[in-house]
Amino acid sequence: MAIQSPVANAAIAVLCSNSSRAVMDELIPQFERANGHKVAIKYDTAQLTLKRIAQGEAADVVILNAPAIDELTQQGRVASASRRELARCSVGIAVRAGAAKPDISSIWALKRALLAAKSIAYTEAGASGIYFAGLIEQLEIAEQVRAKAHTRPGGLIGELVARGEAEIAVQQIPELMAVKGIDLVGPLPREVQSVSVITAGVFADARRPQAAHALISFLSTPAAARVYQAKGLDPA
Repeated sequence: MAIQSPVANAAIAVLCSNSSRAVMDELIPQFERANGHKVAIKYDTAQLTLKRIAQGEAADVVILNAPAIDELTQQGRVASASRRELARCSVGIAVRAGAAKPDISSIWALKRALLAAKSIAYTEAGASGIYFAGLIEQLEIAEQVRAKAHTRPGGLIGELVARGEAEIAVQQIPELMAVKGIDLVGPLPREVQSVSVITAGVFADARRPQAAHALISFLSTPAAARVYQAKGLDPA
């Protein structure tokens, strides 16, 4: 009787950005049933994930935005041949369910909506929050927005709007759609939109490289693409 090694029986360790959480919540159980592998996944912002990796955290697969994966590839942490673009996601705005939706159809309409809002929630370390902090500087309304901002490092910022702690939430659309009790207003105007490319890679020192590649292949199927679309992402 063959004895399997602990590595063979171990779960595939995955580090993943929050923007893909709703997608992975649906796709990972499908992969586990179809392939017989178990997956252990940790979610965080891209910047905090990069920090943990720099501090020595190990895994098999990493799913972040393209610049973060490129950085890890340049460092030799991710195998360059394993890089796979999965989907694209945009930044949007949401309000509490049933509330009036502001006009954000143009740059000037967006600016008026942000100035009129009593409070605005966004993340400090998430990709969308970092981008939004720069955008309000560009729109020359940073001081007014920061004065009424509700921020936290990461996570689903729409929860603050659902609880009535903020009037408007700004985050990547899949993260807004994952929160019950809020309504998506829509994406930022095209002229000031920030599109992130969700990208996967296998760590160069992955303990389960074959299983890791199998997972990325599964996440690249047409069936997976339909889930991305349903969750607010555009398949790559």
